[in-house]
Amino acid sequence: MRGQAQEPPLRADTGGLEAHMARLLTRLAEREDPLLTLGVRLACRATSQGDICVSLGEAAGQPLAALGEGEAGLAPPLRVWCEALRRHAVVGRPGEYAPLILDEAGRLYLYRYWAYERRLALDLLGRIADDPGDVDPRRVRDGLDRLFPPTADGVDWQRIAAAVAALKRFCVISGGPGTGKTTTVVRILALLLELAAGRPLHIALAAPTGKAAARMQEAIRISRETLQVTDRIRDAIPVEAATIHRLLGFRPGSVDFRHDRDNPLPVDVLVVDEASMVDLALMAKLVRAVPPRARLILLGDKDQLASVEAGAVLGDICGDAPGFSAVFRRRLREVTGQEPAGTPCTAPCSGSGPETGPPIRDAIVLLTRSYRFGQQSGIGRLARLVNQGDGRSALALLEGGECEDVVWRPLPSPRELAPRLAEAAERLGAYLATETPEAALAALDRFRVLSAHRTGPFGVEALNQLIEECLEARGVIRPRSPWYCGRPVLVTANDYNLRLFNGDLGITLADPAAEGKPRVFFRTAEGGVRRLPPARLPALETAYATTVHKSQGSEAEEILLILPNELTPVMTRELVYTGITRARSRVEIWGSAEVLAAAAARRLTRSSGLRDALWTPR
Repeated sequence: MRGQAQEPPLRADTGGLEAHMARLLTRLAEREDPLLTLGVRLACRATSQGDICVSLGEAAGQPLAALGEGEAGLAPPLRVWCEALRRHAVVGRPGEYAPLILDEAGRLYLYRYWAYERRLALDLLGRIADDPGDVDPRRVRDGLDRLFPPTADGVDWQRIAAAVAALKRFCVISGGPGTGKTTTVVRILALLLELAAGRPLHIALAAPTGKAAARMQEAIRISRETLQVTDRIRDAIPVEAATIHRLLGFRPGSVDFRHDRDNPLPVDVLVVDEASMVDLALMAKLVRAVPPRARLILLGDKDQLASVEAGAVLGDICGDAPGFSAVFRRRLREVTGQEPAGTPCTAPCSGSGPETGPPIRDAIVLLTRSYRFGQQSGIGRLARLVNQGDGRSALALLEGGECEDVVWRPLPSPRELAPRLAEAAERLGAYLATETPEAALAALDRFRVLSAHRTGPFGVEALNQLIEECLEARGVIRPRSPWYCGRPVLVTANDYNLRLFNGDLGITLADPAAEGKPRVFFRTAEGGVRRLPPARLPALETAYATTVHKSQGSEAEEILLILPNELTPVMTRELVYTGITRARSRVEIWGSAEVLAAAAARRLTRSSGLRDALWTPR
């Protein structure tokens, strides 16, 4: 069963039947072992919950009931457990080919996840170690001076980010809403085009969802028009963004893509937005499909929720972002004229001491100055407090009422929820008073209701039903059929033929062009709308309220964030932070003080070896 890894083709996880997997590996192991059975069950359960592996060190000695086993007793000590597992042929070490991989840190993987993690780490490290050798520092400095004029406000981290993207084949630009990631990357593309000196430069833009791709297109189109560059450079900056699946060449019924290591993407520069939403498997396939000598630029907010699938890849890649090495700081000083002595949000960088540390630290830039939320912005202050884990101060800010753009209301009981939702329902229903589908979609985007959960008394299923009942009672809608006029819907599955993607928002309206029959209207990337018959649509759901997870990649002028009445596993600072930062001008939160404070104190942690593989000094 065990041998040297032969790089077999990776396949998608076909299901999480823990008991079935445990029985299968027990048969392959040819003898029963409760420690093997426990390890298999925990490894399967971990991947279904978003982890890449299970940390046996964290599980060792824990009550089995706390691990989801529903049994009395404790998990074994780590040393005993690892020794028992290594006696089975179905458990291999890193580099071997076996159904389970157990590394020296006590992390137990299903093989496919270990292989994805290993491939991604090796590909990133190889890209990081291979800096372009044809970059002229003087030309970079000249381009930066034009595109990022020097200021007297200290270090310009957007300028630094552009320099890093010019000097490296791999670059991550992380920052919260309003920190200028899109503006920065448009100027980076202009700089790279200028440095190409007329040579063709094939640039591609991608995002994990259709909604995120559409927002990326809109933002880049707007930023491109304000650039102080020649028409040739401006026209060479693309505005069309694709989903990652479409970019790679989605194959129905297969987990493989048309573009891979043997058939790489025809790009010189690839920019990926909303990278925090990309899971381990997709990121591994994407990076492998980018030509080794092309530039890969990831944009995202490392503090947002991670993908709903396995892995917190952007967070692992960014690590603790301690700052640039001394050698790279000298290169940056040469091309920027500035001294990036540390990251913008940490103490002086580790590079100020001995020249030690992993090379990846030179590829990470954090943008922290928000151009949307000023120093006195309640949304900005609240987001920072939650992100710092200071739930008590966040609650004090909310309850103090000093900031008009953040509002706190105690969570009502389930029985009192319906009358409390009446005002929100009335505001949501305002889009039906508009005269065109374009205006209706724009109105729907001005106010959104978010929840942490799908189910439960405060989940989106209950909220959608209550809001629908409120609107019906006021005569605003008449839900006599599923496709009643005014029903907002959220697409929950990709349909590449229809160009509809998971997360796209639409509205059902009577279409005069179709004899008043119901049609669902969706916004196009170009700013218009298109209409589709309901029968042609992929899976979708009513969307008066959506989960915070589903809201990623979108924003609204005002957000109503409804928290659950008890602390649940999904309630972390990342979820609260993501919900708050969906708002552009105002956020209202309904919750309990205890749940908010406890959630802010909890970080989303996912078991993984990727951070160690990238950040362990060599």
